[in-house]
Formats: sequence, C-alpha cells, structure tokens
Amino acid sequence: MTRFAPAEIQTALGSGLLSFPVTHFRDDLSFDEAAYREHLAHLAAYPAAGLFAAGGTGEFFSLTAAETAQVVRAAVEESAGTVPIVAPAGLGTAQAAAFARDAEAAGADAVLLFPPYLTEASQDGLYLHAKAVCDATGLGVVVYHRANAAYDVDTVQRLADACPNFIGFKDGVGDIEFMTRLYATLGDRLLYVGGLPTAETFALPYLQLGVTTYSSAIFNFVPEFALAFYEDVRARNTAEVYRRLSEFVLPYLDIRNRGKGYAVAIVKAGMRAAGRPAGPVRPPLSELRDDEFAALAALVEKVK
Repeated sequence: MTRFAPAEIQTALGSGLLSFPVTHFRDDLSFDEAAYREHLAHLAAYPAAGLFAAGGTGEFFSLTAAETAQVVRAAVEESAGTVPIVAPAGLGTAQAAAFARDAEAAGADAVLLFPPYLTEASQDGLYLHAKAVCDATGLGVVVYHRANAAYDVDTVQRLADACPNFIGFKDGVGDIEFMTRLYATLGDRLLYVGGLPTAETFALPYLQLGVTTYSSAIFNFVPEFALAFYEDVRARNTAEVYRRLSEFVLPYLDIRNRGKGYAVAIVKAGMRAAGRPAGPVRPPLSELRDDEFAALAALVEKVK
C-alpha cells in the first residue's frame, strides 16, 4: 500500500524542489543498476520533495518495460521511504495503465503520465487516456502537458471532477495565458509543476501562476546550486535569481540549444563534468561535441 493518499502526495511534492535523476548506462547501453543506486544515495544528502524515477531526464522513452520496472524498484528500495518516488507511465493507453499498476505494485508513491506515443489525439481522447490511467491505480497521477498531449482547461476540469487521484499538472508547453486560465479555474485543486526544459529559466515568472515547484535536471550534477536557486525563487529574491541565471543557467541554455535532444544529453555530460559519470545516452539521442563539453565543464567548475 502506498504511503500517501493522493491529497498527501500532492502536498508533499509541492513542498520543495523535484529531483529527476538520470538513468545510468554502461558503455554497451545496458542499465547500470549499481551506479544508479549510488547516484540516488549521493542525491539523498540534498533535500528534494520528490524523486521522479525513469522520467524524461531518465530516458523513459528509451527503456523497455522491464527496465522501467527495474529502475523504479531500485529507486523505491534505495530511497527507503525518505523521499516520495514518482514512476513513469506512457506509450499507448493500455500500456500506460499497465505501467501505473506496476508502479503501485513496486511501492511507488505517484505516477507521471507522459504524452501518448506517436499519434495525435482529440480532447476527448486525451481525457479518456488520462482517466484510464487514473482508474488503473490508487496512486496520485500527475499529467504531463506537452507535445501531442496539450490539454485544454475544460479537459483538465473534467479530469479533476472525475478522478480524485488526479493530483498534478506538469506544464511543458509554456503558454502563459493557458496557465493563467488553468489556475484561475482550478486553483489549489491541483499541484502545478514547471516542466519546460531547464525549468529554472521560467521558475520565477511561473511562481506567480501557482507553479510552486519544478523538475530540476541540473540537480543531478550541481545540487547545491539547484537548491540555492530554488530557495531564491521561493523567496522571490529577484536579484539573486537573475544573478544565477546569468552566471550559469543562460550560458548552459546556449550550449543545450545547439543540438536536438541535448536537453537530456547535456545533463549526462554535466554528470561527467562534475566527476560523477552516468554513462552515455541511448540512441536516438547523441552526445555533446568535444568543444561543447569543454564549455559545459568550465561552467560547472564555476558553480560546483
């Protein structure tokens, strides 16, 4: 049985910064569970409100179902109840529901629902997709608003009315008007999570829209900086936020924006730069070039 009722996990996840650890691979691209567990133990020294195992930063899209289950179970066992574990669900609706059931059986505390695989969907289709996952589990479900899963406000309202365990909305689109309308409509019924790549960039303006937390990929390799940045955002310490943006985040974005798929590849490169390598990314992602890695390593050295 999960340690959290849906309302409790909603509160817990909204109380601090969210950790999205990478998934460790060996040179032959197999999952390196020992290295992954060691990384989770390292991150446990830094306070996080939730750990999203095998999320987007964790290359969920490249894992088999068996590997996803292995990653989630490793995270649950390694955390030993010290931090809530959120497991992924995605691909087709039946598969997503199966992922959610597996997450509950593994002892996870919530589910992050990714966009459905490949196909476009109507609002009715997205509603049925998310509702099927909510119906498949007693865990709290966070819906990821991104790409081909762009929910409108009415659909989110329908889900909130129909599914008591629909507890969160992660925004990966970045439409300020939409987020304003959504929060004006549902208020504190949901947890709102910033989910744009390198979410630190949007953290301060999003705080005004009810987005109290966000997924931090850089927490993997510069956790002290990531936590200090989050604290400055929550304190609305604008001068410090912009200083940190200029010092690290914006130059980091300049490197990230040089290649498709770099939002994940740059995190693993950051791990290597910080002396905590996590292995390669899996295709179809590709690694940073040598000059890009050198620029990133210089940035990491400034703030680690």
